[in-house]
Amino acid sequence: MGEFIVEADGGSRGNPGPAGYGAVVSDGATGETLAEAAEYLGVATNNVAEYRGLLAGLRAAHALDPGARVHVRMDSKLVVEQMSGRWKIKHPAMKPLAAEASGIFPKGRVTYEWIPRAENKHADRLANEAMDAGKRGEQWTPSASRASLDTPAARPLTPEPSGPPGDAKAGAARARAALASATPPAPAADEPHTATNPARRAADGTGGAAEDVVGTRAAGAGVGPGPATGPARRAAEERAADATGGATEDVADTGVGPGTATGPARRAAEERAADATGGAAEDVADTGVGPGTATNPARRAAAAAPEAVGEAPAADAGAGAVRPPGRTRGRADADLRAAQAVATPGAGWAAPDMGPPATFVLLRHGETPLTPQKRFSGSGGSDPSLSGIGREQAERAGEFLARRGTVEAVVSSPLARTRETARIVAARLGLDVAVDDGLRETDFGAWEGLTFGEVRERHPDDLSAWLSSPDAEPTGGGESFAATATRIAATRDRLTAAYAGRTVLLVTHVTPIKTLIRLALGAPPESLFRMELSAASLSAVAYYADGNASVRLFNETSHLR
Repeated sequence: MGEFIVEADGGSRGNPGPAGYGAVVSDGATGETLAEAAEYLGVATNNVAEYRGLLAGLRAAHALDPGARVHVRMDSKLVVEQMSGRWKIKHPAMKPLAAEASGIFPKGRVTYEWIPRAENKHADRLANEAMDAGKRGEQWTPSASRASLDTPAARPLTPEPSGPPGDAKAGAARARAALASATPPAPAADEPHTATNPARRAADGTGGAAEDVVGTRAAGAGVGPGPATGPARRAAEERAADATGGATEDVADTGVGPGTATGPARRAAEERAADATGGAAEDVADTGVGPGTATNPARRAAAAAPEAVGEAPAADAGAGAVRPPGRTRGRADADLRAAQAVATPGAGWAAPDMGPPATFVLLRHGETPLTPQKRFSGSGGSDPSLSGIGREQAERAGEFLARRGTVEAVVSSPLARTRETARIVAARLGLDVAVDDGLRETDFGAWEGLTFGEVRERHPDDLSAWLSSPDAEPTGGGESFAATATRIAATRDRLTAAYAGRTVLLVTHVTPIKTLIRLALGAPPESLFRMELSAASLSAVAYYADGNASVRLFNETSHLR
């Protein structure tokens, strides 16, 4: 199955006025242009032209490979949000265009991403060439186009490599990515008329009959908490307040940065467990994000201004001309291929590019009534629902994720608090919720519903053993952290196979999320005690075809503030 990038644009010099569209299909792995399409439409609006560009791009991709997956990039926030299902389509002129675009590929094969206009130059140039040709009384032809020469190649779908300084594989991957996006110099050309004319720019701000336009800007990437720096095991039960490991409800407004282990040894452990709790604790989300390494999300947030609408019926024009695959750029292309061959490591040094990873966006459920009481709440207890605060947190998380527009599926733990969180978020994203039992919280046995202090008083020996070893079970036959890790690893492998190359939201609990982070980093089991995870916080891990993983985000809570 192939993977294509479709970049499309449309413009109208007058809105409505003389209009045209442009679309380009590129190889998802290399960014190489495979096909171009453009057409003069006569008199139409910006939005009609943009939808017509989308249709042309999807048709061209389908002609190349009907079984392909397609990632559409457009600078039209309106089209991206409507085709992603997050904005309703009210205007009658838009509905048939959107329906036609939805039917070209099967459901789930096409994803959409908003990009700034500066990153959509190729399609914009094609649209302007089409409008210029129409002004001359002609139709656009591939042979006369200079768009591919004067604009950069498409950015490949493979995410930007990451790694520590000196990481040879990440460095080589960056070099290949830079080469893949390089464009050979071209002779100077007259600057084309822009499709973003004053009428369109004015429409972007106000737009007349704007259609469900929200014009939002996504929050920036979060900063995850850093590792704890205290002794590893200095009387574990006396340090549980600073690095407790299991199920207590966390209160995150204590003023102590996450991940630290510098508090007093035993200052009411059950009241300070929030500072660096592990396992399955219920966290209050009032906290800011603690110090640590900033890790950007796997994909760029859609930071779009409002898009104009001003729709009008589509012009009745024939299909635009399509540049066939196999187009070459002569010597410049040959030089680029040679450079790519040099930068691509051979066998025994690093693997070739493996395509886009499966990306897990990890959302911890919202607050429950147990949160302020700091009680153990796993999979064997009362199964509480969200509180009013928890539902509000879920709403905010849904709004945040909708602005980014990258989530393609939602999977939830079977427990009530996660299913309720998932339903709220999925409704905002226009997606269904699947349930996977492997994402459930740890079972805390006889400790369910108790505070940390109550467990210490009633089961001191069991608690000490549990804090000291991942193989120890809570009193009464609960689940050890080692058993939880085995279950989570199997769930991870099953879901990465099911969602290969896609971005899926997993709505789950503290222990599963911390375990996924720990396993991705190759960290020891005691690292569970050195992470804080707030209610309704977001984390992200990307999983590659060779089995490697990259932690992209941890404990992001900016959407809650």
